[in-house]
Amino acid sequence: MADKENLLTVEHLKKYFTVGRGKILHAVDDVSFSIPRGTTLGLVGESGCGKTTVGRTLVRLYEPDGGKIIFDGQDISAVKGKEKRELTRRMQMVYQDPYASLNPFFTVGEIITEGLEIHGIGGSKKERMEIAYNLLEKVGLHREHANRFPHEFSGGQRQRVGLARSLAVNPEFIVCDEAISALDVSVQAQIVNMLVDFQQSMGLTYLFIAHDLSMVRYISDRTAVMYLGTLVEIGDNKEVYDHPAHPYTQGLLQAVPVADPQYEREHAGNNVMLGEVASPVNPGPGCRFCSRCPWADARCREETPTLTDLGGGHMAACHHLEKH
Repeated sequence: MADKENLLTVEHLKKYFTVGRGKILHAVDDVSFSIPRGTTLGLVGESGCGKTTVGRTLVRLYEPDGGKIIFDGQDISAVKGKEKRELTRRMQMVYQDPYASLNPFFTVGEIITEGLEIHGIGGSKKERMEIAYNLLEKVGLHREHANRFPHEFSGGQRQRVGLARSLAVNPEFIVCDEAISALDVSVQAQIVNMLVDFQQSMGLTYLFIAHDLSMVRYISDRTAVMYLGTLVEIGDNKEVYDHPAHPYTQGLLQAVPVADPQYEREHAGNNVMLGEVASPVNPGPGCRFCSRCPWADARCREETPTLTDLGGGHMAACHHLEKH
């Protein structure tokens, strides 16, 4: 039976890559979360933490190595053939690079209608093109843009094309993988507001992957924080941003620059994070963050912390939550 509240539930998801003889990169290691229908979960963390791998595994661009992906009540972790093709219609992705993700040999009209043709949407080529025209206007472009090629557009315009392509097949769930990070600040705001409008009008559910915490806070209902393939904190935005429980989350928030020189001078050197990110290849036991944490002790180096419920769905994985 389908979960009436959660469109997507991820249970103990794992994705590993072999990077050499006897070396296994733990890109995603035992990650669990859920996303209620019509809401947005923001996924944040430093580069290399596994955010993109989570997104690509959810839409089955990568095959999971463990755990379950439950979409609309169905375990889709191993679906193949016709079921997987239907899944690609219901789950779409907007990629980080708005140029590399578009076929340079296709016109914009062909890029948008390709998915329509694959999934049998629209009875004729003319009908499919009419759908493409309407989508272009929805994302702030013009009908005549359908005859142009990707290299003729700016980065922001290309990302609008990518968004139109994702919306064309009437998806229910969209992974936005750093979809605004390569864009100018003014264009970022336009794309984010567009995503909010589409969510309200179409009932979409998003996984919004980004490193810009202010944008994540604006668009998301809940935020999950990843570090070296593991989830270290998750909860409603107000709790995560106003009362961060994990030292890594605190470090990320302290690293956000404030437009006040005096404040920056007074708080210089206050960041709790030390050193550099450890390697995700063949990680040992214990907390992945212990090499950078000021509160780490022997227990942290030997025992992996699990997510602890702090109340109201706010959870963090740390052995010393009482210290911070």
